Amino acid sequence: MERLNRQSAPQAKSYTEKVIQFGEGNFLRAFIEWIIWKTNQKTDFNASVVVVQPIDRGMIDMLNEQDCLYHLNLQGLDKGEPVDSIDMIDVISRGINPYRDFEDYLRLAEQPQMRFIISNTTEAGIAFDPSCKFTDKPALSYPGKLTQLLYHRYEYFKGDKTKGFIIFPCELIFENGKHLKECIRQYIDLWQLGEGFSAWFETACGVYSTLVDRIVPGYPRDNAPALCERVGYQDNLLDKAEIFHLWVIEAPKEVAAEFPADKAGLNVLFVPSEAPYHERKVTLLNGPHTVLSPVGYLSGLNTVKECCEDPVVGPFVKKVMYEELLPTLNLPENELLQFAGDVMDRFRNPFVKHFVTSIMLNSFPKFKTRDLPGLKTYLERKGELPKGIVLGLAGICTYYKGGKRGEDEIVPNDDPKIMDLLKELWAGGDTAAVAKGVLAAEFIWGEDLNAVPGLTDMLAADLALIQAEGMRKAVESIIG
Repeated sequence: MERLNRQSAPQAKSYTEKVIQFGEGNFLRAFIEWIIWKTNQKTDFNASVVVVQPIDRGMIDMLNEQDCLYHLNLQGLDKGEPVDSIDMIDVISRGINPYRDFEDYLRLAEQPQMRFIISNTTEAGIAFDPSCKFTDKPALSYPGKLTQLLYHRYEYFKGDKTKGFIIFPCELIFENGKHLKECIRQYIDLWQLGEGFSAWFETACGVYSTLVDRIVPGYPRDNAPALCERVGYQDNLLDKAEIFHLWVIEAPKEVAAEFPADKAGLNVLFVPSEAPYHERKVTLLNGPHTVLSPVGYLSGLNTVKECCEDPVVGPFVKKVMYEELLPTLNLPENELLQFAGDVMDRFRNPFVKHFVTSIMLNSFPKFKTRDLPGLKTYLERKGELPKGIVLGLAGICTYYKGGKRGEDEIVPNDDPKIMDLLKELWAGGDTAAVAKGVLAAEFIWGEDLNAVPGLTDMLAADLALIQAEGMRKAVESIIG
């Protein structure tokens, strides 16, 4: 079998280098490169990507050995129908290791057609490190490296305001653009790079917050040989992802005109604010995950897919998502229903085994951020508590009791302080005391949730029912 490179795969195309990307990992290659690849196909974007290795050790050499070609396997459900596609992605032109080739890295700033900078350097990547020096080759932090590149471009083009960059951070933190911009400002001040450069950065460059969403398992170790046979190449950079994708970019229409991914039939949205989309993802994807996991596990199920297809737990999942969480959001209903339908397809993805026990790590903090806001908004708008969400909290409390599920040992994992509290509360055997004690734990919630009208009694009743008759009977009691 031939090794994959541009000589063995002459069908691979070449494009104009317009994008500098910090990061060469599975996510960016399955998300950003795929989006650019599709955009090139559907529009006249004609863009390729130069990948910069953001840390000392990485995959740049491996990428360059294959002339930056690789295959992407997308698997999942599209409107309920299974999809299992594989395509060669050809939009990366080359990779640079700035720790070894710092001058080559800086020369990227001298290319007039370079316009976009994209990054995914993990949540810890967008951070200001005051130990970084302007003379470092390169600066250790990502914002430091980026500031060095921006300054070189400013000097090379003598402050030309038409040579600014459009910058899209994709790190998984809310308002990532604002955080990155502030780090760059700190380096401008620390390194005393001058008011001229500062003004050019503020007026010629745009740093835009984004929200990314696609599950990327990465290199498919379980069936890589079969995929190589399928494509006819030895590909050491195979990548795998779900079919669903969403990229929300908080930027004006002028930016969308330059980066026309939304014109390529892709789920790329240019919006005034990413906040409602961040809230939508946390509420409709993460929120149901957090409560279906203990409910499903204690009902004898092991994966998210099994939960969604179970005749009892499946309706519970839909109740929580469509009847309890969706009405608490403030986006147009058709958008919310579309997203909820996509989430259900993702939950039922036949190609992914998502074990509920992996979701239940640190369940109490997750419930606080993902489900508690919806519980409060539902109560405010409907005048009653959402029964499914409260049962989900009862499921978490019961799971943290420990013990056994059949032959399996129940092993919860959370902050030791939370674990000690639950152990102490369950030692008394009084479900009412457990409910009151959990809700009173201000170190978890930041408040005493016993003050929420009716919550203490409903949680206590759910806990008592689970103890007396089991989780499935408890679920049946609220789905009718």
